[in-house]
Amino acid sequence: QVQLVESGGGLVQAGGSLRPSCAASGPTLSNPAMGWFRQAPGKEREFVAAISGSGSTLYADSVKGRFTISRDNAMNTVNLRMNTLVPEDTAVYYCAATVLTQLAVPPGAPERYSYWGQGTQVTVSS
Repeated sequence: QVQLVESGGGLVQAGGSLRPSCAASGPTLSNPAMGWFRQAPGKEREFVAAISGSGSTLYADSVKGRFTISRDNAMNTVNLRMNTLVPEDTAVYYCAATVLTQLAVPPGAPERYSYWGQGTQVTVSS
């Protein structure tokens, strides 16, 4: 029904920037809270950032001050601006959507998200 497709990953040097984007398709009768997660090889999937339907945001401590999540409800897209990238940011980045407009409780819990994209690879070289 609802599909999420990430794009905009790539390979950058440490200190560089990327801006992955998540495009939603299918029935969207509201502006659900959205999240970005990432998973590095051999690691658990971890929370990166979340944004409510009205634009309130939360960030993991590891990316706070470097990453910015934003949304364009008219275009059904959610972006993740990643600045000052470090090799530790290397991972597959996943977009996820809840079924509520408010932030998930807790916002970093994967089980609070109903829809997931297939991920986009982000690689940061040193």
